[in-house]
Amino acid sequence: MTSPAAPARRVPEAVHRRRWAILGVLMLSLLIVVLDNSILNVAVKTIATPAPTGLGATQSELEWAINSYTLVFAGLLFSAGLLGDRIGRKKVLIGGLAVFGAGSALAAFSGSPVELITFRAVMGLGAALVMPATLAVLINVFERDEQPKAIGIWAGGVGIAIAVGPITGGLLLDHFWWGSVFLVNVPVVVLAVALMLWLVPDSRDPNPGHIDPLGVVLSVAGLVLLVYGIIKGGQLADFTDPVVLSTTGAGLAVLAAFVVVEKRSDHPSIDMGYFRDKVFSAAIAAIALVFFALMGVTFFAVFYIQSVRGYSPLETGLLMLPLAAAQMIFAPRARLLVDRFGDKATTTAGLVVLAATLAAFATLDADTPLWILEAVFFLMGAGMAHVMTPVSVLIMQALPREKAGSASALSNTFRQVGGALGIAVLGSVLSTAYRNAIEDELGALPPGTRHAAGESIEATLAVADRLGARGEGLVGPANDAFLHAMHVTALWGAGVAAVGAVVVAVFLPGRTPGPEKAEEAGEDAELVPAAD
Repeated sequence: MTSPAAPARRVPEAVHRRRWAILGVLMLSLLIVVLDNSILNVAVKTIATPAPTGLGATQSELEWAINSYTLVFAGLLFSAGLLGDRIGRKKVLIGGLAVFGAGSALAAFSGSPVELITFRAVMGLGAALVMPATLAVLINVFERDEQPKAIGIWAGGVGIAIAVGPITGGLLLDHFWWGSVFLVNVPVVVLAVALMLWLVPDSRDPNPGHIDPLGVVLSVAGLVLLVYGIIKGGQLADFTDPVVLSTTGAGLAVLAAFVVVEKRSDHPSIDMGYFRDKVFSAAIAAIALVFFALMGVTFFAVFYIQSVRGYSPLETGLLMLPLAAAQMIFAPRARLLVDRFGDKATTTAGLVVLAATLAAFATLDADTPLWILEAVFFLMGAGMAHVMTPVSVLIMQALPREKAGSASALSNTFRQVGGALGIAVLGSVLSTAYRNAIEDELGALPPGTRHAAGESIEATLAVADRLGARGEGLVGPANDAFLHAMHVTALWGAGVAAVGAVVVAVFLPGRTPGPEKAEEAGEDAELVPAAD
């Protein structure tokens, strides 16, 4: 009896044989992009310290140092994905890594918070070129049946970066100046480029979309205006201020214009037709809401550990290790739960766990046993892993293979937008709650000093340090005010994660879809000879 023929292989044999090595190179490229933010998480307190130790950045400047990266990243991701589809993903990957490395070197030697914000935006440009290309290459070197496993391992790379970043940042800050947390990116970039040239095949979409300059400008301008208004509201502790209302309103209006333009465009940056698929839309929303909650909470967790609990940057990195360890453990295995219980149950449970751990931050105080904090971080990482892997697979498999760059860009665009808005919104909630709680203790200070001291715990402690013995009485109230602000902010984050749980519970499928839809002829991305 003749055995049935094996299904035809889409990927060339030479590429198929080295697919796992290629995945390793892609993860190294992903690692450096994610590593940068996780390193920065433990460095924000040092950068907030007055010169010569840091740059004396205010909380709003720290938020912009993070968000200048994420907003440029988010605003350009989709165009970067299209650029990779058009000229080749390998070329875009290498170019993006070069830009990222140059921006890192410039950021390391910034002389002011404004320079740091500017060079972080350059790094965001490089990261935008790198991120969608890594997942697009992955889709084109793995057969469809291996894609979920490969994506799970790729997602686990995020956990590795989250683990390595804070510890690396802590070690560097213990021995070198704050700029070393950016300079360390340069040798990793050099290694990644060398391996990319050696191992990774080039691929492109035979029918690529067109770049949409107007859409890029509108999306970036709208997000910058919106985030500026939100951050300014937190800085002033007044969201009814005319500047806050006008910039926030302008940002929303520009984003609305962006949606209208994209719907009417023959070559939109984002094809709004993708969002007619409820599963696709729910998966995208889940990613945005997870990162909204997570990035905002991570921002204040560092100040809690370092400013309130008094731990060093290295100790902070070690204390955050369970968050990363859980992601590394569970992200590659999340598909096992999906196979057993379905996407709906797995992701809903993950978001419920995430909401519960965020709410747990509202119970922490200055002397909470460390094992409780460690347990919260571990469960948070586990919850996140059981959301990110399933929804990443749903998004990547919702579009045809040759649109892998577009699917990856959409996923990461909403991830970055969610993170940027999380830092802006939850950072503003933190600022407002802190100022309201501390202002009565600052009444004896001059008006200008009083306003600056009320912006963040670091600002209050800096003023207390300058006052010497007269300022010692501010330290206790500053810690109490920060804990109050952290509790309020954590509950906001938990509420956002709970909204995400409702969204996926309503719209995601209960089981992995059955036989895949027939794909259109000619959908396979064309592997082109390397032009190195």
